[in-house]
Amino acid sequence: MTTSPFVSSPSALTPLDEPRLREALKRCPPATLEAALAFRATGDSAHLPAIITGVIERFVERSLREKLAPSADGHAASGELRLIQDLGLDSLTMMEIVILTEDVLPVTINNDELRHLRTLGDLHVFLDCKLRGLPLPPALLAQSNSACAAKS
Repeated sequence: MTTSPFVSSPSALTPLDEPRLREALKRCPPATLEAALAFRATGDSAHLPAIITGVIERFVERSLREKLAPSADGHAASGELRLIQDLGLDSLTMMEIVILTEDVLPVTINNDELRHLRTLGDLHVFLDCKLRGLPLPPALLAQSNSACAAKS
């Protein structure tokens, strides 16, 4: 189990957290809420892929959602999926994704950071680093996918 010592450490869910998360994620796949609740309770970064994919799926056109589905062998959607070209997301939709992500996770994303995120993998690495309080990898800022710098 990989716990994420994110900047605001996980704490027990308050009675208001679940209804608020349920409302925020009501148009996402059910696994998204389950993963969000588990992440908020444990800080385990293993839940992030389900949250990220579920939030994005909510905004992707139905005809493109199959690209986000796990492969037959159970592996998550490819990190190489491009947010704009492959999933059809535009800048307004990306802002909606940011707002929902900020509602669900204890993270803030500014416009400068957002412009460097090109693929699903970039988004996963970015959020993992951000939640752990680690610096973003220079390679990510240079538009390529890599692991968090100085990962502990």
